[in-house]
Amino acid sequence: MTEVKNKNEWYEWAKAIIIAILIALFLRTFIFATSIVEGESMDPTLEDGERVIFNKLIYILDEPDRGEVVIIQRPTKNYVKRVIGLPGETIKLTGNNLIIDGEEYSQTFLSDEAQYKTGNFGPIRIPDDSYFVMGDNRAISKDSRNGLGFIHKEEIIGRSELIIYPFSEWERTK
Repeated sequence: MTEVKNKNEWYEWAKAIIIAILIALFLRTFIFATSIVEGESMDPTLEDGERVIFNKLIYILDEPDRGEVVIIQRPTKNYVKRVIGLPGETIKLTGNNLIIDGEEYSQTFLSDEAQYKTGNFGPIRIPDDSYFVMGDNRAISKDSRNGLGFIHKEEIIGRSELIIYPFSEWERTK
């Protein structure tokens, strides 16, 4: 009798472990994934080597919004950048001023130092099927101004939600 009870207990444990693994695989494949920040282009918001969890489902249900930190998938690597301009808008950067469709936009996510290193760019109209992205560390960021170009919606694979490593930096990304 004890032997049958032990077999049933092992069977229940094995079943629970398999179900947990399947749920984890489903979540990782379709809902959440992780990405490692490479470089200093998103300082001070995200630092080199930090690991973030990103939401893969959000942009199936919704569109990227200005100010969101997104993961962009390119053939050679993924990039972590901030959405600055939306489809159809006209962007212009003059010094530390961001002008969108003729109106100045406050960049509260930038450090004072980064705002003064933005430089001049534009005006340029964003195509209707694309987004304009930039890193928060404007002086060294490879972004829509200088290498990435406009970003198509299908290249945006998720929104950064949470810094998970290092543990001392554990917080929501803004």
